[in-house]
Amino acid sequence: AGPPARTAPAARQQVPGASAEPPASHSRAPFRFDYERFRRSLRHPVRGARPAEDPETRARRMKIREMMKFAWDNYKQFALGKNELRPLTRNGHIGNMFGGLRGATVIDALDTLYIMELEEEFQEAKQWVEKSFDLNVNGEASLFEVNIRYIGGLLATYYLTGEEVFKSKALELGEKLLPAFNTPTGIPRGLPFLSPCSGMSWSWGWASAGSSILAEFGTLHLEFLHLSQLSGNPPSLVSLCLSQVMNIRRVLNRVEKPQGLYPNFLSPVTGSWVQHHVSIGGLGDSFYEYLLKSWLMSDKKDSEAKKMYDDALEAIEKHLVKKSAGGLTYIAEWRGGILDHKMGHLACFSGGMIALGAEHGAQDTRQRHMELAAEITSTCHESYTRSDTRLGPEAFRFDAGSEAMATRLGERYYILRPEVVESYMYLWRLTHQPKYRHWGWEVVQALEKHCRVEAGFSGIRDVYSSPPTHDNMQQSFFLAETLKYLYLLFCEDDVLSLEDWVFNTEAHPLPINHTDLQAAAAAQP
Repeated sequence: AGPPARTAPAARQQVPGASAEPPASHSRAPFRFDYERFRRSLRHPVRGARPAEDPETRARRMKIREMMKFAWDNYKQFALGKNELRPLTRNGHIGNMFGGLRGATVIDALDTLYIMELEEEFQEAKQWVEKSFDLNVNGEASLFEVNIRYIGGLLATYYLTGEEVFKSKALELGEKLLPAFNTPTGIPRGLPFLSPCSGMSWSWGWASAGSSILAEFGTLHLEFLHLSQLSGNPPSLVSLCLSQVMNIRRVLNRVEKPQGLYPNFLSPVTGSWVQHHVSIGGLGDSFYEYLLKSWLMSDKKDSEAKKMYDDALEAIEKHLVKKSAGGLTYIAEWRGGILDHKMGHLACFSGGMIALGAEHGAQDTRQRHMELAAEITSTCHESYTRSDTRLGPEAFRFDAGSEAMATRLGERYYILRPEVVESYMYLWRLTHQPKYRHWGWEVVQALEKHCRVEAGFSGIRDVYSSPPTHDNMQQSFFLAETLKYLYLLFCEDDVLSLEDWVFNTEAHPLPINHTDLQAAAAAQP
Protein backbone atom coordinates (compact mmCIF):
# COMPACT_ATOMS: atom_id res chain seq x y z
CA ALA A 1 0.00 0.00 0.00
CA GLY A 2 3.05 2.23 0.33
CA PRO A 3 3.80 4.70 3.07
CA PRO A 4 0.93 6.72 4.51
CA ALA A 5 0.41 10.05 2.84
CA ARG A 6 1.58 13.07 4.74
CA THR A 7 -1.24 15.41 5.64
CA ALA A 8 -1.41 19.12 6.26
CA PRO A 9 -0.58 20.28 9.76
CA ALA A 10 -3.26 21.05 12.30
CA ALA A 11 -3.97 24.70 12.96
CA ARG A 12 -0.84 26.21 14.40
CA GLN A 13 -0.77 27.46 17.92
CA GLN A 14 0.35 31.06 18.20
CA VAL A 15 3.39 32.37 19.98
CA PRO A 16 2.80 35.78 21.55
CA GLY A 17 3.82 38.53 19.16
CA ALA A 18 3.81 36.37 16.03
CA SER A 19 1.61 36.55 12.97
CA ALA A 20 0.52 33.27 11.39
CA GLU A 21 -1.12 34.55 8.21
CA PRO A 22 0.90 34.09 5.00
CA PRO A 23 1.74 37.24 3.09
CA ALA A 24 -0.90 38.41 0.62
CA SER A 25 1.79 39.40 -1.85
CA HIS A 26 5.49 39.84 -2.12
CA SER A 27 5.04 43.54 -1.42
CA ARG A 28 4.00 42.91 2.17
CA ALA A 29 6.44 44.14 4.80
CA PRO A 30 8.89 41.52 6.02
CA PHE A 31 7.86 39.60 9.10
CA ARG A 32 9.25 40.86 12.37
CA PHE A 33 8.53 39.30 15.74
CA ASP A 34 7.37 42.09 18.06
CA TYR A 35 9.46 41.34 21.11
CA GLU A 36 8.32 44.35 23.14
CA ARG A 37 4.67 43.43 22.62
CA PHE A 38 5.48 39.89 23.70
CA ARG A 39 7.15 41.10 26.91
CA ARG A 40 4.15 43.27 27.75
CA SER A 41 1.92 40.22 27.41
CA LEU A 42 3.65 38.45 30.31
CA ARG A 43 1.68 38.48 33.54
CA HIS A 44 4.73 38.62 35.79
CA PRO A 45 8.25 40.10 35.60
CA VAL A 46 10.61 37.39 34.38
CA ARG A 47 12.75 37.58 37.50
CA GLY A 48 9.80 38.28 39.77
CA ALA A 49 8.90 41.32 41.86
CA ARG A 50 11.20 40.32 44.75
CA PRO A 51 8.81 40.98 47.68
CA ALA A 52 9.99 40.73 51.27
CA GLU A 53 10.95 37.19 52.19
CA ASP A 54 12.36 35.35 55.16
CA PRO A 55 16.15 35.50 55.51
CA GLU A 56 16.62 31.71 55.52
CA THR A 57 14.91 31.26 52.15
CA ARG A 58 17.00 34.05 50.63
CA ALA A 59 20.21 32.64 52.10
CA ARG A 60 19.47 29.22 50.64
CA ARG A 61 18.72 30.69 47.23
CA MET A 62 21.95 32.66 47.35
CA LYS A 63 23.85 29.47 48.22
CA ILE A 64 22.47 27.79 45.09
CA ARG A 65 23.44 30.88 43.08
CA GLU A 66 26.99 30.55 44.44
CA MET A 67 27.03 26.89 43.32
CA MET A 68 26.05 27.98 39.81
CA LYS A 69 28.79 30.62 39.74
CA PHE A 70 31.31 28.02 40.93
CA ALA A 71 30.23 25.51 38.27
CA TRP A 72 30.35 28.18 35.52
CA ASP A 73 33.64 29.75 36.58
CA ASN A 74 35.43 26.41 36.52
CA TYR A 75 33.91 25.47 33.17
CA LYS A 76 35.01 28.86 31.78
CA GLN A 77 38.54 28.49 33.16
CA PHE A 78 39.22 24.90 32.15
CA ALA A 79 36.78 23.94 29.38
CA LEU A 80 35.20 26.97 27.68
CA GLY A 81 34.07 25.95 24.19
CA LYS A 82 34.11 22.24 24.98
CA ASN A 83 30.79 20.59 25.73
CA GLU A 84 31.39 19.75 29.36
CA LEU A 85 33.95 20.19 32.13
CA ARG A 86 35.98 17.32 33.57
CA PRO A 87 36.55 18.81 37.02
CA LEU A 88 39.07 16.31 38.40
CA THR A 89 41.46 16.53 35.45
CA ARG A 90 40.55 20.19 34.80
CA ASN A 91 39.97 19.87 31.09
CA GLY A 92 37.10 19.74 28.64
CA HIS A 93 35.00 16.92 27.22
CA ILE A 94 33.50 16.96 23.72
CA GLY A 95 31.72 13.61 23.33
CA ASN A 96 29.82 12.41 20.29
CA MET A 97 26.18 13.40 20.94
CA PHE A 98 26.19 16.78 19.26
CA GLY A 99 27.53 16.16 15.76
CA GLY A 100 30.54 18.45 16.06
CA LEU A 101 28.70 21.23 17.85
CA ARG A 102 30.57 22.72 20.79
CA GLY A 103 29.75 24.72 23.89
CA ALA A 104 26.82 22.65 25.19
CA THR A 105 27.43 23.93 28.72
CA VAL A 106 27.44 27.54 27.47
CA ILE A 107 24.07 27.18 25.75
CA ASP A 108 22.57 25.17 28.62
CA ALA A 109 23.76 27.69 31.21
CA LEU A 110 22.63 30.92 29.52
CA ASP A 111 19.09 31.19 30.88
CA THR A 112 20.10 29.98 34.35
CA LEU A 113 22.81 32.65 34.55
CA TYR A 114 20.27 35.25 33.46
CA ILE A 115 17.56 34.22 35.93
CA MET A 116 20.09 34.13 38.79
CA GLU A 117 21.23 37.66 37.84
CA LEU A 118 24.81 36.53 37.32
CA GLU A 119 25.24 39.38 34.88
CA GLU A 120 28.99 39.22 34.26
CA GLU A 121 28.87 35.47 33.71
CA PHE A 122 25.89 35.83 31.36
CA GLN A 123 27.82 38.35 29.27
CA GLU A 124 30.76 35.91 29.09
CA ALA A 125 28.44 33.23 27.75
CA LYS A 126 26.74 35.60 25.31
CA GLN A 127 30.12 36.72 23.97
CA TRP A 128 31.10 33.12 23.30
CA VAL A 129 27.86 32.58 21.33
CA GLU A 130 28.47 35.73 19.29
CA LYS A 131 32.12 35.08 18.49
CA SER A 132 32.81 31.36 18.75
CA PHE A 133 29.62 29.30 18.31
CA ASP A 134 30.17 27.60 14.94
CA LEU A 135 27.26 25.83 13.27
CA ASN A 136 29.26 24.70 10.22
CA VAL A 137 30.19 21.32 11.62
CA ASN A 138 30.32 17.67 10.58
CA GLY A 139 29.20 14.66 12.55
CA GLU A 140 26.39 12.38 13.62
CA ALA A 141 24.20 14.18 16.15
CA SER A 142 21.34 13.24 18.44
CA LEU A 143 18.29 15.11 17.11
CA PHE A 144 16.80 14.94 20.61
CA GLU A 145 19.83 16.30 22.46
CA VAL A 146 20.56 19.07 19.95
CA ASN A 147 16.92 20.12 20.05
CA ILE A 148 16.39 20.19 23.81
CA ARG A 149 19.80 21.62 24.78
CA TYR A 150 20.89 23.88 21.94
CA ILE A 151 17.64 24.99 20.32
CA GLY A 152 15.78 25.05 23.63
CA GLY A 153 18.54 27.03 25.31
CA LEU A 154 18.85 29.55 22.50
CA LEU A 155 15.09 30.07 22.20
CA ALA A 156 14.65 30.53 25.95
CA THR A 157 17.46 33.05 26.16
CA TYR A 158 16.01 35.01 23.25
CA TYR A 159 12.59 35.21 24.91
CA LEU A 160 14.19 36.24 28.21
CA THR A 161 16.48 38.91 26.78
CA GLY A 162 15.33 39.92 23.29
CA GLU A 163 18.91 39.58 22.02
CA GLU A 164 18.68 38.78 18.29
CA VAL A 165 21.82 36.63 18.22
CA PHE A 166 20.05 33.87 20.13
CA LYS A 167 17.07 33.83 17.78
CA SER A 168 19.20 33.79 14.64
CA LYS A 169 21.41 30.96 15.91
CA ALA A 170 18.33 28.92 16.89
CA LEU A 171 16.75 29.35 13.45
CA GLU A 172 19.98 28.52 11.63
CA LEU A 173 20.48 25.37 13.67
CA GLY A 174 16.82 24.39 13.30
CA GLU A 175 17.16 24.35 9.53
CA LYS A 176 20.10 21.97 9.81
CA LEU A 177 17.88 19.45 11.60
CA LEU A 178 15.16 19.32 8.94
CA PRO A 179 16.43 16.40 6.80
CA ALA A 180 15.93 14.16 9.84
CA PHE A 181 12.23 14.15 8.90
CA ASN A 182 12.86 12.83 5.40
CA THR A 183 11.52 9.33 6.05
CA PRO A 184 8.59 7.35 4.59
CA THR A 185 6.42 8.10 7.62
CA GLY A 186 7.77 11.54 8.52
CA ILE A 187 8.82 10.13 11.90
CA PRO A 188 12.36 11.51 12.25
CA ARG A 189 15.38 9.33 12.66
CA GLY A 190 17.28 9.88 15.86
CA LEU A 191 20.85 10.32 14.58
CA PRO A 192 21.06 12.72 11.66
CA PHE A 193 24.43 13.70 10.25
CA LEU A 194 25.16 17.41 10.51
CA SER A 195 27.16 18.84 7.62
CA PRO A 196 27.95 22.43 6.64
CA CYS A 197 26.70 22.05 3.08
CA SER A 198 23.39 20.19 3.14
CA GLY A 199 22.66 20.38 6.84
CA MET A 200 22.29 16.61 7.19
CA SER A 201 22.92 13.46 5.26
CA TRP A 202 22.27 9.83 6.05
CA SER A 203 24.11 6.60 6.48
CA TRP A 204 21.21 4.64 5.04
CA GLY A 205 22.74 1.26 5.76
CA TRP A 206 22.59 2.04 9.44
CA ALA A 207 19.29 3.84 9.31
CA SER A 208 17.37 1.08 7.52
CA ALA A 209 17.76 -1.13 10.58
CA GLY A 210 17.24 1.69 13.09
CA SER A 211 14.26 2.50 15.25
CA SER A 212 13.06 5.88 16.38
CA ILE A 213 12.68 6.39 20.12
CA LEU A 214 9.38 7.66 21.55
CA ALA A 215 10.96 10.22 23.87
CA GLU A 216 13.09 11.55 21.01
CA PHE A 217 10.58 12.00 18.19
CA GLY A 218 7.93 12.97 20.75
CA THR A 219 10.06 15.77 22.22
CA LEU A 220 10.14 18.27 19.37
CA HIS A 221 6.80 20.06 19.43
CA LEU A 222 7.53 22.90 21.86
CA GLU A 223 10.78 23.96 20.22
CA PHE A 224 9.66 23.59 16.60
CA LEU A 225 6.45 25.51 17.21
CA HIS A 226 8.51 28.45 18.46
CA LEU A 227 11.07 28.11 15.67
CA SER A 228 8.25 28.16 13.13
CA GLN A 229 6.63 31.26 14.55
CA LEU A 230 9.88 33.18 14.92
CA SER A 231 10.93 32.33 11.35
CA GLY A 232 7.94 34.27 9.99
CA ASN A 233 6.60 34.64 6.46
CA PRO A 234 6.80 33.41 3.79
CA PRO A 235 6.88 29.89 5.24
CA SER A 236 10.48 28.96 5.94
CA LEU A 237 12.07 25.56 5.96
CA VAL A 238 11.62 25.51 9.72
CA SER A 239 7.92 26.34 9.57
CA LEU A 240 7.40 23.64 6.95
CA CYS A 241 9.04 21.26 9.37
CA LEU A 242 6.39 22.01 11.98
CA SER A 243 3.95 20.16 9.74
CA GLN A 244 6.19 17.11 10.07
CA VAL A 245 6.20 17.44 13.84
CA MET A 246 2.40 17.66 13.82
CA ASN A 247 2.34 14.61 11.55
CA ILE A 248 4.01 12.58 14.31
CA ARG A 249 0.78 12.77 16.29
CA ARG A 250 -1.24 11.46 13.37
CA VAL A 251 1.07 8.47 13.01
CA LEU A 252 0.76 7.77 16.73
CA ASN A 253 -3.02 8.15 16.72
CA ARG A 254 -3.25 5.73 13.79
CA VAL A 255 -1.08 2.95 15.18
CA GLU A 256 -2.58 0.45 17.62
CA LYS A 257 -1.40 0.91 21.20
CA PRO A 258 -1.21 -2.19 23.42
CA GLN A 259 -3.47 -1.65 26.45
CA GLY A 260 -3.49 2.04 25.49
CA LEU A 261 0.26 2.24 26.24
CA TYR A 262 2.96 3.71 23.99
CA PRO A 263 5.96 1.41 23.44
CA ASN A 264 9.39 3.05 23.27
CA PHE A 265 10.51 2.08 19.76
CA LEU A 266 8.81 2.82 16.44
CA SER A 267 9.99 2.12 12.91
CA PRO A 268 10.36 5.36 10.93
CA VAL A 269 9.92 3.30 7.77
CA THR A 270 6.72 1.36 8.54
CA GLY A 271 5.22 3.41 11.36
CA SER A 272 4.82 0.26 13.46
CA TRP A 273 6.10 -0.53 16.94
CA VAL A 274 9.36 -2.43 16.89
CA GLN A 275 8.79 -4.04 20.29
CA HIS A 276 6.58 -3.64 23.35
CA HIS A 277 8.77 -2.08 26.04
CA VAL A 278 6.96 0.75 27.84
CA SER A 279 8.73 3.11 30.23
CA ILE A 280 7.88 6.44 31.81
CA GLY A 281 11.61 6.82 32.45
CA GLY A 282 14.33 6.78 29.82
CA LEU A 283 13.18 6.27 26.20
CA GLY A 284 9.59 7.33 26.94
CA ASP A 285 9.59 10.10 29.53
CA SER A 286 9.44 13.46 27.77
CA PHE A 287 6.90 12.29 25.16
CA TYR A 288 4.22 12.43 27.86
CA GLU A 289 5.63 15.67 29.28
CA TYR A 290 5.40 17.40 25.89
CA LEU A 291 1.79 16.36 25.33
CA LEU A 292 0.76 18.13 28.53
CA LYS A 293 3.03 21.11 27.95
CA SER A 294 1.91 21.55 24.33
CA TRP A 295 -1.62 21.96 25.65
CA LEU A 296 -0.51 24.42 28.33
CA MET A 297 1.67 26.38 25.90
CA SER A 298 -1.30 26.79 23.55
CA ASP A 299 -3.30 28.42 26.38
CA LYS A 300 -5.22 25.13 26.59
CA LYS A 301 -6.36 25.25 22.96
CA ASP A 302 -4.43 22.19 21.72
CA SER A 303 -7.16 19.72 22.67
CA GLU A 304 -5.56 16.88 20.69
CA ALA A 305 -2.46 16.99 22.89
CA LYS A 306 -4.57 17.10 26.06
CA LYS A 307 -6.64 14.08 25.03
CA MET A 308 -3.51 12.09 24.15
CA TYR A 309 -2.03 12.98 27.54
CA ASP A 310 -5.20 12.10 29.46
CA ASP A 311 -5.58 8.76 27.65
CA ALA A 312 -1.93 7.87 28.20
CA LEU A 313 -2.06 8.74 31.90
CA GLU A 314 -5.22 6.66 32.30
CA ALA A 315 -3.42 3.64 30.77
CA ILE A 316 -0.37 4.27 32.97
CA GLU A 317 -2.55 4.44 36.08
CA LYS A 318 -4.34 1.24 35.14
CA HIS A 319 -1.36 -0.89 34.12
CA LEU A 320 1.88 0.56 35.53
CA VAL A 321 1.19 2.35 38.84
CA LYS A 322 1.87 -0.04 41.72
CA LYS A 323 2.26 0.11 45.49
CA SER A 324 5.05 -1.78 47.25
CA ALA A 325 4.62 -3.93 50.34
CA GLY A 326 6.09 -1.04 52.31
CA GLY A 327 3.49 1.38 50.94
CA LEU A 328 5.59 3.18 48.30
CA THR A 329 3.83 4.15 45.07
CA TYR A 330 5.90 3.70 41.91
CA ILE A 331 5.54 3.42 38.14
CA ALA A 332 6.76 0.08 36.85
CA GLU A 333 8.06 -0.67 33.36
CA TRP A 334 6.19 -2.99 31.00
CA ARG A 335 7.82 -5.52 28.71
CA GLY A 336 5.33 -7.24 26.46
CA GLY A 337 2.80 -7.60 29.25
CA ILE A 338 5.29 -8.49 32.01
CA LEU A 339 5.97 -5.86 34.65
CA ASP A 340 9.51 -4.92 35.63
CA HIS A 341 9.26 -3.46 39.13
CA LYS A 342 11.83 -0.69 38.77
CA MET A 343 11.87 3.06 38.40
CA GLY A 344 14.65 5.03 36.81
CA HIS A 345 15.78 8.38 38.18
CA LEU A 346 14.58 9.81 34.87
CA ALA A 347 11.03 8.66 35.71
CA CYS A 348 11.01 10.82 38.84
CA PHE A 349 10.07 13.84 36.71
CA SER A 350 6.59 12.30 36.53
CA GLY A 351 5.57 13.54 39.98
CA GLY A 352 5.94 17.11 38.79
CA MET A 353 4.25 16.39 35.46
CA ILE A 354 1.23 14.69 37.03
CA ALA A 355 0.88 17.52 39.56
CA LEU A 356 1.02 20.12 36.80
CA GLY A 357 -1.61 18.20 34.86
CA ALA A 358 -3.79 17.84 37.95
CA GLU A 359 -3.64 21.58 38.63
CA HIS A 360 -5.16 22.23 35.21
CA GLY A 361 -7.17 19.03 34.84
CA ALA A 362 -10.77 17.96 35.26
CA GLN A 363 -12.30 18.43 38.69
CA ASP A 364 -13.18 14.74 39.06
CA THR A 365 -9.55 13.60 38.66
CA ARG A 366 -7.71 16.55 40.22
CA GLN A 367 -7.44 15.29 43.78
CA ARG A 368 -6.54 11.73 42.76
CA HIS A 369 -3.82 12.89 40.42
CA MET A 370 -2.39 15.37 42.92
CA GLU A 371 -2.20 12.57 45.50
CA LEU A 372 -0.54 10.28 42.96
CA ALA A 373 2.00 13.00 42.13
CA ALA A 374 2.80 13.50 45.81
CA GLU A 375 3.17 9.76 46.40
CA ILE A 376 5.53 9.27 43.44
CA THR A 377 7.61 12.26 44.53
CA SER A 378 7.78 10.86 48.05
CA THR A 379 9.00 7.51 46.66
CA CYS A 380 11.74 9.29 44.73
CA HIS A 381 12.69 11.13 47.92
CA GLU A 382 12.98 7.74 49.63
CA SER A 383 15.45 6.62 46.95
CA TYR A 384 17.65 9.52 48.12
CA THR A 385 17.26 9.07 51.87
CA ARG A 386 18.02 5.34 51.72
CA SER A 387 21.51 5.93 50.32
CA ASP A 388 24.65 6.74 52.29
CA THR A 389 25.20 9.96 50.32
CA ARG A 390 21.54 11.08 50.39
CA LEU A 391 21.63 11.18 46.60
CA GLY A 392 19.54 8.86 44.46
CA PRO A 393 20.70 6.02 42.21
CA GLU A 394 20.18 5.85 38.46
CA ALA A 395 17.47 3.22 38.99
CA PHE A 396 15.83 1.63 41.99
CA ARG A 397 13.76 -1.50 42.41
CA PHE A 398 10.91 -3.05 44.32
CA ASP A 399 11.73 -6.72 44.38
CA ALA A 400 13.55 -9.36 46.43
CA GLY A 401 12.69 -7.55 49.65
CA SER A 402 14.33 -4.31 48.50
CA GLU A 403 12.39 -1.08 48.11
CA ALA A 404 13.50 2.18 46.49
CA MET A 405 17.11 1.00 46.31
CA ALA A 406 19.41 -0.01 43.47
CA THR A 407 20.05 -3.74 43.58
CA ARG A 408 22.38 -3.92 40.57
CA LEU A 409 25.90 -2.57 40.44
CA GLY A 410 25.29 -0.77 37.15
CA GLU A 411 22.44 1.28 38.61
CA ARG A 412 24.11 2.76 41.69
CA TYR A 413 25.57 5.92 40.13
CA TYR A 414 24.36 9.54 40.27
CA ILE A 415 25.32 11.90 37.45
CA LEU A 416 23.95 15.20 38.84
CA ARG A 417 20.47 14.47 37.47
CA PRO A 418 17.61 16.97 38.00
CA GLU A 419 14.37 14.94 37.87
CA VAL A 420 13.78 14.59 41.61
CA VAL A 421 14.35 18.27 42.40
CA GLU A 422 12.25 19.14 39.33
CA SER A 423 9.30 17.42 40.99
CA TYR A 424 10.06 19.13 44.31
CA MET A 425 9.86 22.49 42.53
CA TYR A 426 6.48 21.76 40.92
CA LEU A 427 4.98 20.27 44.08
CA TRP A 428 6.20 23.27 46.10
CA ARG A 429 4.68 25.75 43.66
CA LEU A 430 1.38 23.89 43.48
CA THR A 431 0.96 23.01 47.18
CA HIS A 432 3.40 25.18 49.18
CA GLN A 433 3.99 22.30 51.56
CA PRO A 434 7.27 23.11 53.39
CA LYS A 435 8.59 19.55 53.09
CA TYR A 436 9.46 20.11 49.43
CA ARG A 437 11.82 22.96 50.26
CA HIS A 438 13.24 20.88 53.10
CA TRP A 439 13.87 17.97 50.75
CA GLY A 440 15.44 20.30 48.19
CA TRP A 441 17.82 21.70 50.78
CA GLU A 442 18.84 18.13 51.67
CA VAL A 443 19.89 17.71 48.03
CA VAL A 444 21.89 20.96 48.11
CA GLN A 445 23.75 19.74 51.19
CA ALA A 446 24.44 16.33 49.63
CA LEU A 447 25.71 17.92 46.40
CA GLU A 448 28.03 20.18 48.37
CA LYS A 449 29.33 17.32 50.50
CA HIS A 450 29.73 14.58 47.90
CA CYS A 451 29.80 16.14 44.41
CA ARG A 452 31.65 19.43 44.85
CA VAL A 453 35.35 19.09 44.10
CA GLU A 454 38.11 21.67 43.77
CA ALA A 455 37.28 22.61 40.18
CA GLY A 456 33.55 22.07 39.76
CA PHE A 457 30.92 19.44 40.47
CA SER A 458 31.23 15.75 39.58
CA GLY A 459 28.85 12.83 39.42
CA ILE A 460 29.54 9.86 41.67
CA ARG A 461 29.82 6.17 40.86
CA ASP A 462 28.03 4.69 43.88
CA VAL A 463 25.50 6.55 46.02
CA TYR A 464 25.77 3.84 48.68
CA SER A 465 29.49 4.42 49.24
CA SER A 466 30.79 7.32 51.32
CA PRO A 467 33.12 8.97 50.61
CA PRO A 468 32.21 8.36 46.98
CA THR A 469 34.29 7.86 43.86
CA HIS A 470 33.80 10.70 41.37
CA ASP A 471 33.14 10.20 37.65
CA ASN A 472 34.99 13.37 36.54
CA MET A 473 32.06 14.87 34.62
CA GLN A 474 30.12 18.08 35.22
CA GLN A 475 27.10 17.47 33.01
CA SER A 476 25.72 20.47 31.13
CA PHE A 477 22.25 19.66 32.41
CA PHE A 478 23.47 20.25 35.96
CA LEU A 479 23.67 23.96 35.10
CA ALA A 480 20.56 23.96 32.88
CA GLU A 481 18.25 21.95 35.12
CA THR A 482 19.42 20.79 38.54
CA LEU A 483 20.65 24.16 39.77
CA LYS A 484 17.83 26.08 38.05
CA TYR A 485 15.09 23.95 39.64
CA LEU A 486 16.76 24.17 43.04
CA TYR A 487 17.03 27.96 42.69
CA LEU A 488 13.37 28.27 41.65
CA LEU A 489 12.36 26.09 44.60
CA PHE A 490 13.59 28.88 46.88
CA CYS A 491 12.20 31.74 44.76
CA GLU A 492 8.81 33.38 44.93
CA ASP A 493 6.28 31.90 42.52
CA ASP A 494 6.45 34.85 40.11
CA VAL A 495 10.05 34.10 39.09
CA LEU A 496 9.55 32.30 35.77
CA SER A 497 5.89 32.01 36.72
CA LEU A 498 4.06 28.88 35.63
CA GLU A 499 1.35 31.25 34.37
CA ASP A 500 3.77 32.59 31.74
CA TRP A 501 6.20 29.78 30.97
CA VAL A 502 6.52 26.07 30.33
CA PHE A 503 9.89 24.39 30.73
CA ASN A 504 11.19 22.17 27.97
CA THR A 505 12.68 18.87 29.05
CA GLU A 506 16.08 20.56 29.57
CA ALA A 507 14.42 23.16 31.86
CA HIS A 508 14.62 25.93 29.24
CA PRO A 509 11.57 28.21 29.67
CA LEU A 510 9.36 28.86 26.64
CA PRO A 511 6.41 31.26 26.76
CA ILE A 512 2.74 30.37 27.03
CA ASN A 513 0.45 32.08 24.55
CA HIS A 514 -2.15 33.54 26.88
CA THR A 515 -2.79 36.78 24.96
CA ASP A 516 -4.14 37.17 21.44
CA LEU A 517 -1.56 39.66 20.22
CA GLN A 518 -2.38 39.01 16.58
CA ALA A 519 -5.78 40.69 16.97
CA ALA A 520 -4.15 43.66 18.71
CA ALA A 521 -1.59 43.96 15.93
CA ALA A 522 -4.27 43.81 13.24
CA ALA A 523 -6.12 46.68 14.90
CA GLN A 524 -3.17 49.00 14.50
CA PRO A 525 -3.02 51.21 11.37
